[in-house]
Amino acid sequence: MPAPSNRPTPHVEVVPAGLEQQSVLANLLELYAHDFSEFHPLHLGDDGRFGYQRLPAYWSQPDHYPFLVKVDSNLAGLTLIKRSHSIIHGREVWDVAEFFIVRAYRRRGIGAAVAHEVWKKFRGRWEVRVMESNRTGTEFWLRTVSTFIEVPIEPVVIARDGKRWHVFAFESRDAAKD
Repeated sequence: MPAPSNRPTPHVEVVPAGLEQQSVLANLLELYAHDFSEFHPLHLGDDGRFGYQRLPAYWSQPDHYPFLVKVDSNLAGLTLIKRSHSIIHGREVWDVAEFFIVRAYRRRGIGAAVAHEVWKKFRGRWEVRVMESNRTGTEFWLRTVSTFIEVPIEPVVIARDGKRWHVFAFESRDAAKD
């Protein structure tokens, strides 16, 4: 168990990102892709960037929501939320498409606070997918979802395109407190 911190509780904000902030999200997605390349074979383009081709959809497609994360007014991450078909049940669910907290803000409860805020904002069925090889991510989502729904949860393990995924499926309305 980590030692208690003497740091003051940070002020965490989940801010909708406007089209004028697309380049900010693109920059954060580069950091995210760099971290993610440890678990998934991502390759840099000739321009030295990973790129994220689906980013424009978050301003042009219905049910796609881009958010910036701020901690004490400082940029600290992002999350991309969208409606999608469940990879477990085939029905419509909310999907945490991407989730990234800058390393300096990790292990302080900020990621969990962000996830909980988003789940309260978008009530209904959710799925959170994490590659089996991302053990730290799996542990984070296990703790974060279990805390939110107030009961232990176990992911469903599925195989897709030669990769194994842990999928956390839950309802936000079951435990969200206002």
